[in-house]
Amino acid sequence: MGRESERRQIERLVASARIGHGGVLALTGEPGVGKTALLRQAAENATGMTVLWAAGSEPEREIPFGALHQVLRPALDRVDEIPAPQAQALSVALALRPGTAGDRFAVGAATLSLLCRFAEERPVAVLLDDLHLFDRPSADALAFAARRLVADPIVLLATTRDADPGLPALPLSGIDLAAAGELVSSRTNGTVSPDHIARLHTATAGNPLALIELAAHRLGHVSPETPLPVSATLAGEFAAQARSLSEAGRAALTVASVAGNDLRVAAGACGLLDIHVDALAEAENAELLQITDDRVEFRHPLIRAAVYGDATPQRRRAIHRAVADTFGPRDPDRHAWHLAEATLGPDARVADLLVQAAVRAHGRSAHEVAAAAYERAARLSPDVERHGELCVAAAESAWLAGTTSRAIALLDEAGRDDALELRGAIAARTGSLTEARDLSRAAARRTSNADEGVVLLADAVNACFYLGDTTTGVSLAQEIEQLLDRVTTPRARGLGQMAAGCARILANRGGAGQIRTAVDLLAASGLPHADRNRLSWLMIGPMFLRDASSGAELRRIVGEVRAEAAVGTLPSLLFHVARDEATTNQWVRAEATYDEAARLARETGQETDLAMSLAGLAWLRARLGDEEQCRGLVAEALPICRTRDIHIGRVWSLFALGELELGLGNARKALAQLEELAALLNELQLTDPDLSPAPELTDALVRLGRHEDAHEIARRYRNEATAKGQPWAMARAERAIGMLSTDIDEHFEASLEFHARTLDDFETARTRLAYGARLRRARRRVDARPHLHAALETFENLRAVRWADLAAIELGATGETIQRRAPGETLTPQELQVSLLLAEGKTTREVAAALFLSPKTIEYHLRKVYTKLGISSRAELAARLP
Repeated sequence: MGRESERRQIERLVASARIGHGGVLALTGEPGVGKTALLRQAAENATGMTVLWAAGSEPEREIPFGALHQVLRPALDRVDEIPAPQAQALSVALALRPGTAGDRFAVGAATLSLLCRFAEERPVAVLLDDLHLFDRPSADALAFAARRLVADPIVLLATTRDADPGLPALPLSGIDLAAAGELVSSRTNGTVSPDHIARLHTATAGNPLALIELAAHRLGHVSPETPLPVSATLAGEFAAQARSLSEAGRAALTVASVAGNDLRVAAGACGLLDIHVDALAEAENAELLQITDDRVEFRHPLIRAAVYGDATPQRRRAIHRAVADTFGPRDPDRHAWHLAEATLGPDARVADLLVQAAVRAHGRSAHEVAAAAYERAARLSPDVERHGELCVAAAESAWLAGTTSRAIALLDEAGRDDALELRGAIAARTGSLTEARDLSRAAARRTSNADEGVVLLADAVNACFYLGDTTTGVSLAQEIEQLLDRVTTPRARGLGQMAAGCARILANRGGAGQIRTAVDLLAASGLPHADRNRLSWLMIGPMFLRDASSGAELRRIVGEVRAEAAVGTLPSLLFHVARDEATTNQWVRAEATYDEAARLARETGQETDLAMSLAGLAWLRARLGDEEQCRGLVAEALPICRTRDIHIGRVWSLFALGELELGLGNARKALAQLEELAALLNELQLTDPDLSPAPELTDALVRLGRHEDAHEIARRYRNEATAKGQPWAMARAERAIGMLSTDIDEHFEASLEFHARTLDDFETARTRLAYGARLRRARRRVDARPHLHAALETFENLRAVRWADLAAIELGATGETIQRRAPGETLTPQELQVSLLLAEGKTTREVAAALFLSPKTIEYHLRKVYTKLGISSRAELAARLP
């Protein structure tokens, strides 16, 4: 009653799902506000659909994937019809087969795939009651799937106290006075006065359950201006109703509040306590619970909580012990948890049982449950040293579960010095990079194993890269080099050489040779399979060398393992892949990869990779001439970078703004941005020529007629580039000199020779543009045209619209009549990613698995791509993409 608007909204979602448009909605609000009633109404309306229903339960919250098993049970016979890695992850999570589940997001991806496969035969309604009482791994997996339901015949509705931030929510408040009167009148015998209904409505704020339960009570003790605290009031009312039962009925009801929903467990525990389980019939007659098909269902979770809370602590412990004995070895997880609740004071045996439960949960990727089990085991451990060990184990599981603050609190409680690597990993992705650097270095100094020490020092160098800390980076490189003679594995040697080389390059102190050595070592090291958390190192070598001859094998390896990588490790890997693509002619791919990296970084809470992906994408958008997008991305990236000292992200953001203004033709504004960037680099002592804006500063100063200042900057930069000796920097240096030299051809031809040894088409086109412009001004129009034509073609191929405009203007000034290419339809990043993978020959299901989407969603995006591009086949699509 009083929910017509909400019912219509839900009915529209259900109807849309029947015709293939997925929908998700979380019904939120306080207990008793009517969330479950709306969910039941949705179930009644889901005619012609398969309904998958699951209800959360307080006693089951520590059982890994228990709720997910409830939801998916009817679909489990199709689990082998989803991609094999996902089928394995889900089967292990649900304890259907042995093995390792992978990371926690793999189960979410598998849940999405199985639901979508199930819905191919008949539309599906997934109805989740009391989502806040689900075990956390189940809730995470279902939320992961829900956020990706777009074009599938699936509707997912959930009731919960507080909505998941990523799900659309429909908050429910109390019903209005008229509906309250209708509800109260329908549930009471006799006439209820309007004044009494008004008092009830005010006291309960229109909460339907409270209205029903309190309708027969006098409210003289309640101020007419003060709403009752509904949960506490209802709990008190339900406890009073339980106390009105006979002693036997109350005792059986209390056992049921502990035993969960299985009537056989309640009966077994009652037998051990000399309680007659038949006495539950009294509670059923009082409408406190319902017994159907060997299941005990409390009418409302508050009733269970009220009954449990009303029992004495001694009574609760006795019941938990009886329930634990009823489960016994056949269900070791529930046995352990109930024993823990029955235990008063330290108990090593129970702690060990909880550790075993934690290990099982960890193996199924139920990391939140594992963390809770380890933490409870720590509390029960009588040994101080063991307490610390278990707190560290709990912290590691909490970190894997994505609960960073809890992980840090557990590490603080552990008070141990042997968890520095974990603290460093947490800090690197979500906290202070300075702390990550120092913790990794400290951990390296504590270990006597040279291989472990080198890998930890490499992690510290990685933090230095984001911090822009060259001083510490070079010092770390020296420490690595001192350990390399004692290293025994190709993995450690490769990571060490790569890290030391990168640190030296950032400080312009050599390092290229070390990186080349590392490239070969890592290609043969087995790193992709042995150390998934450090996969991004495979792309760092090509990114730092920027030449055409290095890293091809590493790029191939990354392409192979990318599909197998855990979702939690993908943001960093994808960011590095996107950066590599952005420095070649693969801008379409880079745009899509950056977007995917940023999307996954948001979802997994990895702010370092989010900031870097946003900054990298902003730089690419600047070159594309997309002013609004570029400025928006920088506006989002810079606050994160400043807060977390991600100085390299600040550098990239300022570079983006400077190049944006150059492309727009705003030389003075470009100069201001680039000078700010140069000052930041000087402050950070970042002397790597690849990060220097000197060639862009030269360009801006030449446009402003400040040739003397430009010459000094170009000369100094050439010296730095020569010291580095890499073709990318040398090509830019020769271009800058060529813009000012009286001998036009010498320096531009040298620049083009260096460009031929790199993969960066954009920089090559900029050199041809500058070369052609100088030749035209020297009245060598015929010589200028080939360079300007080549520049225009490259800029148009890359969709660098503003730079193409500049090339067209210069070409027109030579007297050439030009035909500009019509701009194509713009695809969204998601459409680009789908198109690129399909163009590679992957099937719809393979693309869906790679992007953690459903096959129907892939088909939905493909239809939009076909319409935008005016094509009708995948062959045509492949021909249109780079």
